[in-house]
Amino acid sequence: MGARQWFLGWPVVRQATGPDKLGRGAAVQSQRSAALTPRTSTADKVVKSVCPYCAVGCGQQVFVKDGEVTQIEGDPNSPISRGRLCPKGSASKQLVTSPSRISEVLYRRPHGTDWERLPLDKAMDMIADRVIKTRREVWQDTNDDGCTLRRTMGIASLGGATLDNEENYLMKKLYTALGAVQIENQARI
Repeated sequence: MGARQWFLGWPVVRQATGPDKLGRGAAVQSQRSAALTPRTSTADKVVKSVCPYCAVGCGQQVFVKDGEVTQIEGDPNSPISRGRLCPKGSASKQLVTSPSRISEVLYRRPHGTDWERLPLDKAMDMIADRVIKTRREVWQDTNDDGCTLRRTMGIASLGGATLDNEENYLMKKLYTALGAVQIENQARI
């Protein structure tokens, strides 16, 4: 590339001599950036979702190509967020595609020092067995004065900010049905 071509290719010169006088288009675009295409334009499908981080429920669009998530952006049709995401919501793709993401059940036995991998069905059965056992062992039908209680003080729930409204609603119903009265969420504390 000669000195003249280099000079004419300079963005300020292109802006001053070309039709893009305000420098908002081709005048300021490099050859490299002109050749780029957005990850969203090559997606096979776009899936509507909700941000998993807090209870606000911001809408997301998940762009998928060849079965892999390529981009996650705010959903402009969401009445809640109108296409905007907070910094945490904007990083949702990392939550889904990170190579360090744990995708299996890890269990450390009481007094154990190592984690062992368990099949999901076995882990779910272990949790259910412990919930049923705890409820049976500490169930309080009435107090000493004969007042009806129908509760267990052996089960409690503390939800986190990554739960959305629907998950919190279902957890509240589940724990209330189990007889738990100690049900709380980080967002309310």
